[in-house]
Amino acid sequence: MSSLPVLGLVTIIVLLTVIMTKRMSPLIALILIPIVAALAGGFGLGTGNFVIEGLKTIVPVIGMFVFAILYFGVITDAGVLDPIIDGILRIVGTRPTRIVPGTTLLALLIHLDGSGAVTFLIAIPAMLPLYERLGIDKRVLAAAVSMAAGINFLPWTGPTIRASAALNLPIGDIFTPLIPVQVVGLVFMFAIAYWLGRREEKRLGLTGTEQIDVAVRRRLTAAEEALRRPGNFWVNLILTAAVLGTMVVMEEKIPPALVFMVGTCIALLINYPGLDMQRMRLDAHAKAALMMASILLAAGVFTGIMRGTGMLRSMAQTAVDFVPEAMATHIPFVLGLVSMPLSLLFDPDSFYFGMLPVVAEVGHQLGVPALQVAQGALMGQMTTGFPVSPLTPTTFLVVGLTGVDLADHQKFSIPLLWGASLVMTAACVVFGVFPL
Repeated sequence: MSSLPVLGLVTIIVLLTVIMTKRMSPLIALILIPIVAALAGGFGLGTGNFVIEGLKTIVPVIGMFVFAILYFGVITDAGVLDPIIDGILRIVGTRPTRIVPGTTLLALLIHLDGSGAVTFLIAIPAMLPLYERLGIDKRVLAAAVSMAAGINFLPWTGPTIRASAALNLPIGDIFTPLIPVQVVGLVFMFAIAYWLGRREEKRLGLTGTEQIDVAVRRRLTAAEEALRRPGNFWVNLILTAAVLGTMVVMEEKIPPALVFMVGTCIALLINYPGLDMQRMRLDAHAKAALMMASILLAAGVFTGIMRGTGMLRSMAQTAVDFVPEAMATHIPFVLGLVSMPLSLLFDPDSFYFGMLPVVAEVGHQLGVPALQVAQGALMGQMTTGFPVSPLTPTTFLVVGLTGVDLADHQKFSIPLLWGASLVMTAACVVFGVFPL
C-alpha cells in the first residue's frame, strides 16, 4: 500500500477520534487536521489552493442554509404557525387516537424551520399536560415528536446540507427524488402514531366519551407577543408557499440561496419595516446561522484538501479491491438499511464529512453515482437517528422535557425510527431512486 492512502486513512481516523471523544470541536478538527496531513504529505503551499477550491464548492450551500434559518426565524416570530398550532391543540380532544397523531402533526409543522431543538421546545411543553392528565405513556410523546422531526428531512436541515457539502452535489438533485419517499415515511409515521394512540386507549380503558378539563393552549411570553403579526398571517403563508414552491420547481434555474435571500428580505419588509426591528430580528437568528455556516466552511477546507491531495481517491482505489464488483450496486441500499443505527456510532459531522466521502468515492469507482450514496445516507443517518442518538444534544432535550429515561426512550423509539428508515429505503427501491 502506498503512503497516500495510509495518510488519508490516518487523517480520517484522527478526525473521527478527536470529534467523537470531544478532544476538539468539529470546527477546529475539520480545519487543522487535514492541513497538518497535507503538510506532512509534502504538499506544502499548494495546500492553500486545495482549501480555496473546497471553499468555492461550499458557498452556495452556506448561502441557502444561512438565509433559510433567517427566513423561517422571521416568519415564526411573526406568528405564521400560531393559528395552525392552536387549531391542532383545540381539535385533539382527549382521545389518544387523535392526540398522538396530532402531536406528530404539530411537531411536523414546527420542524419546517429545520431545527430539532426548536421543535421539541415548542411541541413537548404544549402537549405534555394533556399526556400527564390522561396518563398517556410519555414515551409515546417522545416517540411521536422524534418521528416527526426525524422523518421530516428537508433541503435546509443539517443532514441534507452536510451530504450536499461533503459530496459537492446540488441539494435539489439529492432532495427532489426523495419527496415521494418522504411521503411514504410520513404515511408510516401517522399510521404508527394512530396505532400508539389506539394501544394507549386500550391500556387506559378510555372510550372517547370522557370529558377532561385540560389546558392545552400554548402560552406566549410578552416578548413573543410583541413580535407577532396576526394581520399578516395569510401574506406570510402565501410567501412561504411561494418560496418553497420556487425552490423545488425552479431549482435548476434559480439558486435556492437566492430564493431564500429574496424571501427573507420580503418577510422582513412585510413584518418588521423599521430598521431597528429588522436588525433585532437578524441578530436574534444570526447565532444559529453563523454556527452552522462556520462548520460548513470548515468542511470545505477538509473536503478540498482530501480531494486536492488525492487522499480520498487513493483510499477509495485501495478499498475497491476488497468490494466484489457484483455487490457494488447494492451500496446505497445497504447504506440505507444501516444508516439509522450508524447515528448511534457517528455524530453528523464525523459521518458526513469523514465517512461519506470515502463510501461515495468507492461507489464512484465501481460505477455507483455519489448521488445515490447521499440519498442512502439520508434514510437514517442523523435523520430518523438523531432524536435517539447519545451523540446529539437534542436527544437529551427530548428526554429532559418529557421526563423519560434515556434508555427507556431509546428502547421504545429506536424500533419505530428504524422501521421508518427501512420503509423509506424500500420506497427508494420501488420509486427507482436507487437499485436493490
